[in-house]
Amino acid sequence: MQLKLSASKSIFTSLTLIAPFFLWGTAMVAMKTVIPHTTPFFMAGLRLLPAGVLILIAAAFLGKPQPRGWLAWLWIILFALVDGALFQGFLAQGLVRTSAGLGSVMIDSQPLAVALLSLWLFEEHIGLWGWLGLVLGVLGISLIGLPDEWILHFFDGNVNASIGYWQDLFASGEWLMLLAAFSMAGGTVMIRFVCRYADPVTATGWHMILGGLPLWGISWVAESQQWENLVTSEWMALGYATVFGSAIAYGLFFYFASKGNLTSLSSLTFLTPVFALLFGNLFLSEVLSPLQWVGVGLTLISIYLINQRHNLGKKNNQVSVEDKPRQESSVLEASVHK
Repeated sequence: MQLKLSASKSIFTSLTLIAPFFLWGTAMVAMKTVIPHTTPFFMAGLRLLPAGVLILIAAAFLGKPQPRGWLAWLWIILFALVDGALFQGFLAQGLVRTSAGLGSVMIDSQPLAVALLSLWLFEEHIGLWGWLGLVLGVLGISLIGLPDEWILHFFDGNVNASIGYWQDLFASGEWLMLLAAFSMAGGTVMIRFVCRYADPVTATGWHMILGGLPLWGISWVAESQQWENLVTSEWMALGYATVFGSAIAYGLFFYFASKGNLTSLSSLTFLTPVFALLFGNLFLSEVLSPLQWVGVGLTLISIYLINQRHNLGKKNNQVSVEDKPRQESSVLEASVHK
């Protein structure tokens, strides 16, 4: 009975860890039909501010303490600026100017930045298997999100065509998605410092509210017809992106980020485009190409390598220790025969 309970608990924990990335991926699919009929800053604010209120209500029911002291509020304000206003602002503007697939590739490359920052700030061990997993992950999401002709031209040796494609890419606004990725990476690392002075759940709620206010302010001044063209199904999609893709997903993600290994957790971000692609195929009849299926496979392998890097490193060390006496004995036997 105890083994069954521990096994079910392990499965529940794994599903909870994956949940934020599943919700982000499906929210991306939900937002595809909404983006052409609304404005970017209004949409970004709508994903933050109401979600932050929901998180604070949940935190109150859970008995979580409110932030106290100027250091707590200073870190929450910085957290709100980087991971709230900048991340959602760059993301919304980037989504308007690029496809969801390309945007997802740019956004979900942020585990590399998180790994480097975690190595520098917290001395998190990455190792050979971890770096290999990160490289495979970026390669995998590139195969998922980048157009097949770009990749085929690159492997065919048509360098001029590849350079032309990348010039068009950054001229159309994908650099905004890279800025969004760096902002999210900064927020992921910053939660460790925020949680020294505030509860991670309440800090997440307040950072979403404080980050959403300037976005709605910009929308009020610079945008028009933010909601006039939205129909009922699109409001439902926005509601899903707000409640599930923001409140629940960010609450879980930053709770885990405050507790566990940032490199391992951030590597699960590679799952986001996989979920977006699979559910886009299911609900929007988007067809996966052979290269995209290869990308899905590489992405799953990369996540395994990153999360099992310590065990794989230990196995290599054990093998090398076991082989060393054998090597010494073979050298001794050779010397005897001489």
